[in-house]
Amino acid sequence: MPPAISREEASPAVVAVPLTDIDAEILTPEALTFLAALGRRFTDRVHDILAARAARTARLRSGRETLDFPAETADIREEDWHVARPPEDLRCRLVEITGPTDRKMMINALNSGADVFMADLEDSTAPTWRNVMDGQRNLADAVRRAITFDDPNSGKHYELGARVATLIVRPRGWHLVERHLLVDDRPLPGALVDAGLYLFHNAHALRGNGSGPYFYLAKLEGRAEAALWNDVFVFAEQWLDLPRGTARVTVLIETLPAVFELDEILFALRERICGLNCGRWDYIFSLIKTRAHDPAAVLPDRSQVTMVQPSMRAYTQRVVQVCHRRGAWAIGGMAAQIPISGDDEANTAALQRVRADKEREVRDGHDGTWVAHPALVAVARDAFQAHLGKRTNQLDVLLEDLDVSAADLLATPTGTRTEDGLRLNVRVGIQYLEAWLRGQGAVALYHLMEDAATAEISRSQIWQWVHHRATLDNGRVVTRELVEQIVDEEMRRIADAVGEPRFSDGRYGDARALFLRVALSEALPDFLTLDAYDILTADDTASTTATGAR
Repeated sequence: MPPAISREEASPAVVAVPLTDIDAEILTPEALTFLAALGRRFTDRVHDILAARAARTARLRSGRETLDFPAETADIREEDWHVARPPEDLRCRLVEITGPTDRKMMINALNSGADVFMADLEDSTAPTWRNVMDGQRNLADAVRRAITFDDPNSGKHYELGARVATLIVRPRGWHLVERHLLVDDRPLPGALVDAGLYLFHNAHALRGNGSGPYFYLAKLEGRAEAALWNDVFVFAEQWLDLPRGTARVTVLIETLPAVFELDEILFALRERICGLNCGRWDYIFSLIKTRAHDPAAVLPDRSQVTMVQPSMRAYTQRVVQVCHRRGAWAIGGMAAQIPISGDDEANTAALQRVRADKEREVRDGHDGTWVAHPALVAVARDAFQAHLGKRTNQLDVLLEDLDVSAADLLATPTGTRTEDGLRLNVRVGIQYLEAWLRGQGAVALYHLMEDAATAEISRSQIWQWVHHRATLDNGRVVTRELVEQIVDEEMRRIADAVGEPRFSDGRYGDARALFLRVALSEALPDFLTLDAYDILTADDTASTTATGAR
């Protein structure tokens, strides 16, 4: 670790845009000094993590390395140890609801009847400067039960009820930066900004409420990244005069490399981790990205990569097995369905699919699950309680006879590749990116709540099919020319669906160009949000002028 940074030595972070009065309440001189200390202590390590990811990707693609359980950490997997006991308000997690830090959506989620609300600063938030700042303000108001909203369209007033869900915050992943906050002329990692500001403004207030600062950690690829997060929290706790272990975390297992290091991730965070979550959509994206150049790993339509595919089932059951052996909660995956108004039969069928998915999870031993809409909370809770009764977890389900091998995890899901599936990928990807470029990170499309993870599947699957010249079930070979033709056709379909003037006034041209770039580039871009963030920050630069440190 670098030498300690004293408060006197830590000059504040520089804000590269003008601040509103409300922003200034978030970015106080003390908060900026804390962010600067985090940046000076950890930014180099974040860059090292990203470089290590790139190096492993190169080794995997060249065939110099294959994914397997690390031999050097066998003792961690074999020895008997447990994680810290969870805090009282994280001991029942049967139903967790997720969503962005939009003010009205936060109130609805906190009032939804779910046990936990994950306020998402990552995949369901487009990180415009306005969204970043408003998100922190909304979180602070929610912690203090001061969050209200008056809808200017309906006139409806929103406020918190007597019972609200336990709040967990998901910061951005390590790969994203915040270009509007600089330390020593370098942008701060977005993860440090999101977690740092939430801790600085809310940790003591949360403790006073009998809760604490809780986090979901996204897109980790292994134990070194988990250890980095632990060191961030130890440093923050020392700086903010908090007892060690105050910050509690749950890790999303949503990358293929991470599933080979479950014990190691838990061990690195053992003083503060409460559980692991099966982030199924990002996991499917990672299946494509991690093995992008392997012709034996070409996936079928995304709709066919379900949780009953053998490799997906091996992944989720291994999460349950490892978590319960270590005394951690195993949280199931997202039900992305949303209510279908005006079609009772279709809505009933969608709810039945959600219930079947949740019944599978609870039978497999999961301790809770995720939903994307308040209307699904009761469906998920009923499925879990029908199996659990009055119990709030299944830590006694150890799956001791389960033996998951590397080959099980690397088995390619089977199914067909269809033109309908290709066209759906195009429509979802372009419409999601169009909304994202307008600052909206969670988008309802075709009766599902889409976020960056599902858009990643859409564009990376097209890249994979083009790269390997996959054949569709109608005999057509997926080529760059075919994709470009279908994009043109689907753009006309989107224009007809959304109508004028919405199509002309939107960002559909930018979204189309961006989608083609991230789906058809020679090398598969790591994350579409990196290219998209260039556009967001260009928009911010066009409308603001730089300012110095406050």
